[in-house]
Amino acid sequence: MMIFLFMVPLLFGLITLPMGQAEAYLGDRTLKYGMQGYDVQQLQKNLNYLGYQSGTTDGKFGWQTLNAVKEFQGSNGLKVDGIVGKATANLLIKQVSGSSTYRPRTTPVAEVTTSRGAIPLSRSDLYDLARVVYGEARGESFEGQVAVAAVVLNRVISGQFGRTIRDVIFQPWAFTAVHDGQFYLQPDNSAIRAVDAAVKGWDPTSGALYYWNPKTATSKWIWSRPISLKIGNHVFAP
Repeated sequence: MMIFLFMVPLLFGLITLPMGQAEAYLGDRTLKYGMQGYDVQQLQKNLNYLGYQSGTTDGKFGWQTLNAVKEFQGSNGLKVDGIVGKATANLLIKQVSGSSTYRPRTTPVAEVTTSRGAIPLSRSDLYDLARVVYGEARGESFEGQVAVAAVVLNRVISGQFGRTIRDVIFQPWAFTAVHDGQFYLQPDNSAIRAVDAAVKGWDPTSGALYYWNPKTATSKWIWSRPISLKIGNHVFAP
């Protein structure tokens, strides 16, 4: 547990959002050397995640970011010009978030065992879990966000849905955010803190394996599950 407490700030430092920057998302505009913005910061974070060292995630497209973009383009058969247009942005997003089989070039820097059970979690696992929470539950209460993270962890522990965080997240049609693309968004600090709380042992659902929004759920099967509690807009079931 002490290892986890030491390593989590590394994750938090990677994805803390800046204040006051325009919220253009990666792929919304063509990015070039000298530009600044939230989308540049997304670019830097995703490059670093994949092992292309773009330096500090400060939202400023400098020389190190330019070189990282060129390295990414060259490694993936793209035109090597250091300009992040649609082709480069889309492939970058796909490799970070859109494929269940893709793995970053670098080995995760550390793994931890959580208080919820023997689950080895890498820094990228925590990042992906925060993406799920943000995509599925932003706008919910903090408890509701922790509950979503807890369900993912409960599924890993159960072994019924896959044995890793990515197996569970990318199980076909398991999470709406993966299907509709909201998983691709950068998680905010609330989602990160919710993951931290869930990994440390808080499970508001008491072991639930399913949740859904009763206002939008269309699956007849899901309604066959016995509802155990409701948190915000979601109901939960074992």
